Amino acid sequence: MKETHTAPIGRREERRLERRRTILAVAAQSFLENGYDGTTMSGISAMLGGSKGTLWNHFSSKEELFETFLDEATAVFKQELMTILEPSRDLRPALETFTQRFIQKISLPDSIKLYRLVVGESGRSPEVGSIFYARAPGAVESILARFLEDHMKAGRLREDDPIAAGRFILAQCTGGDHQRMLCGGPALDPDRARGHALKIVEIFMRLYAPEQSPKPSA
Repeated sequence: MKETHTAPIGRREERRLERRRTILAVAAQSFLENGYDGTTMSGISAMLGGSKGTLWNHFSSKEELFETFLDEATAVFKQELMTILEPSRDLRPALETFTQRFIQKISLPDSIKLYRLVVGESGRSPEVGSIFYARAPGAVESILARFLEDHMKAGRLREDDPIAAGRFILAQCTGGDHQRMLCGGPALDPDRARGHALKIVEIFMRLYAPEQSPKPSA
């Protein structure tokens, strides 16, 4: 098999990428601490200590910067979920792992800050909610729905709308303890999170148990 080699990037490109990473780190801090409306391109430029032109060379608007911030913040986790929800994985263990990891993720301090930001500002700035939904809950919903659809087709789950089935799981994850944390409640205990995840999957499996024996594996 022929080996492929990635050409090394030049110093100029390396500096450009480093500058972009710095901008995104500053933007993330500003969005989480000051909110979307409280974050401005001029404010970020001042925090960076450079000219406004440098910032605008990388991002054409605050909306684009917010989109990229969310992409960067969720990319690794979405890839992890796709690995957890590989179609070849056993249904129940995969759902238990997914549910536990999802609860852990949305319970992190920065995740709670982001949820509060979106809920608090979507009324004034609808684009905030749209951007967030497409890149976070909506993306997770799609990953989970594809996994559930594969198992429905294989007869391991009752045939139904896979999106609605996935939304049931996600709604259970974001209720109860997560709602209390959003309102200033204590952090979620890991053992309680695991128990909650297992209970969600148990209820889900009862609701979506197949109506007939599952098809044999290919």
